[in-house]
Amino acid sequence: MLVDVSDNIPSKRQLPSAPKRARLEGAEINEKQAMQDAKQSTCVTVFTAQGDHIIAGTNKGWLNIIQVGSCKILRSSRLCAGVIIFLRITSSGRDLVSNASDRIIRTIPIPDFQQHGLDTDKIEFEVEHKFRDTINNRPIHHVVFSPTGDYVAASASMNHDIYVWERRNGTLVQFLEGPKEELGVVEWHPHRPFVAACGLDSGYIYFWSIDATQRWSALAPDFAEVEENVEYVEREDEFDIHPIEEIHKRRLDLENEGVDVLTVDPAKNNLEQDTFSMPVLLDGMDSDSEEEVIAIGPGVMRRKSPGEGRHLNGANGVDEQSRSRKR
Repeated sequence: MLVDVSDNIPSKRQLPSAPKRARLEGAEINEKQAMQDAKQSTCVTVFTAQGDHIIAGTNKGWLNIIQVGSCKILRSSRLCAGVIIFLRITSSGRDLVSNASDRIIRTIPIPDFQQHGLDTDKIEFEVEHKFRDTINNRPIHHVVFSPTGDYVAASASMNHDIYVWERRNGTLVQFLEGPKEELGVVEWHPHRPFVAACGLDSGYIYFWSIDATQRWSALAPDFAEVEENVEYVEREDEFDIHPIEEIHKRRLDLENEGVDVLTVDPAKNNLEQDTFSMPVLLDGMDSDSEEEVIAIGPGVMRRKSPGEGRHLNGANGVDEQSRSRKR
């Protein structure tokens, strides 16, 4: 029922519930089908963003678009086979979320009814995503959009948590752990990152929010955050207040200083001339014998010192290096 309270005496108008079925030209309405449609009843309604149309859900899973002025159904579409329990539209008025008795949440894009030349007979409700409790398949109590419409939050029966799905990927992104009681109605703050839910047993209102950490580094680009106190020794003139003219003069003096672009500074990693360095053999192929070369690193080799690596066995007098080579 639609109640108009704009006048002193409210007026009541009955909203139709029988869906408007699309049929071909010349096709007659089936009498049995008409009797079944007459038994349908509207379970939930919601206004569009402009308020010129009403989207109604029936107990047979039909969505009806009703014009407010004439109270006539412009378009009907079958959404599911169960009862449509809940409907909610985003603040932009372009997305619809529904909750039905089949325990499935559906998000549906809806057209702009204020568009000039919109043909209502060609409007189709295409389901964008379907969300549900895939583990326990619990019935859904309440569903709500985020302020931007990018997320969907819901509370389920016999559950203490709140589900949060992302519409872009259609995936479950968060479980908001709640109290030790079942949650009912869930609402999202229109501007701030707050989620509120009502406990069914105690009636308490529970809030979830984000702990915003203070970022002092955003106040100044050269500000460094520290986890604990650090002793700082300031310069003598670090916090002195100088006139603007003097500061400007110092800047000009720094700009007028000459820059030496001809002098080559020695590299920091270069070794000094007096420093001793171990002679190495970069190419092992230049050696006359493999026994004279030892690898000291990847791709770096050096010659073996005289007598290095030769240890005689006291019992047999056999060269250990020759023995290892034979092995």
